Amino acid sequence: MDKDYTKMMEQLKDGELDEFVVKPDEFMSFYPAYMNFEFRKRVIGKADKLGILTYHYDHDQTS
Repeated sequence: MDKDYTKMMEQLKDGELDEFVVKPDEFMSFYPAYMNFEFRKRVIGKADKLGILTYHYDHDQTS
């Protein structure tokens, strides 16, 4: 079952989630949802050595 990345990003924005993880094999499913997300500039990802991305929402960003 595919993850609903748009919903997960909405949950980040709304404070329902603190973060979520995207594994390298999931990235191509995640990317289109990310590119279509209105507030994507506030969805911040951090990669670890294995290419696993952890995303959080920057609620403090001013623009």
